[in-house]
Amino acid sequence: MEILKPYRARIDALDDKIVDLLVERAGIIAEVGHLKAREGIPAILQDRVDQVRERNAARAAEKGLDPDLVRALYAMLIQWSCDLEEQIKAGKAA
Repeated sequence: MEILKPYRARIDALDDKIVDLLVERAGIIAEVGHLKAREGIPAILQDRVDQVRERNAARAAEKGLDPDLVRALYAMLIQWSCDLEEQIKAGKAA
């Protein structure tokens, strides 16, 4: 479908940026994981989890995006982040 090609290229470019941002976020999560391990801070801080999820859901709603979609995406992203922090704390990840 040639007519879709330019749109697909734009979507692919955005997907590349999303992956780059996820890699950058993962690096910061790893730094936080090491800090939490060193300081004895739990990986999951529920107040922070709620704050991140709801802040981004509200931003999505302001921009016309379904906040439930963003909540679901952040639930998955936050769970992955907490799992990484737990692995770092257990000495199973760098």
